[in-house]
Amino acid sequence: MSDTENHNHCTHKFIDLANEMKEQGYSQDLVSAALMSASGIYGTFVAAGNKGGLKPSGVDKMVSTYRRTLEHIQNRKKEEREAGQQPGTQEGS
Repeated sequence: MSDTENHNHCTHKFIDLANEMKEQGYSQDLVSAALMSASGIYGTFVAAGNKGGLKPSGVDKMVSTYRRTLEHIQNRKKEEREAGQQPGTQEGS
């Protein structure tokens, strides 16, 4: 698989897990907050290891990455709406 295909596969696995948690009775807000926390913890681990932490510049870099990702998602959803397509195929996507 290509990098994009692998990325999409992993993304959809997280969405599936989030939807499963919602079906178990957890609120969407709680699941969303937990996913964000998990992403921050894992991103810190990737950048600094288990015992390390991010310096302010590292936090800024992660925030910038999240912003670009959110902007990309919103642009994609807008393009899908304008093209008359159904945005996403999974709940939460």
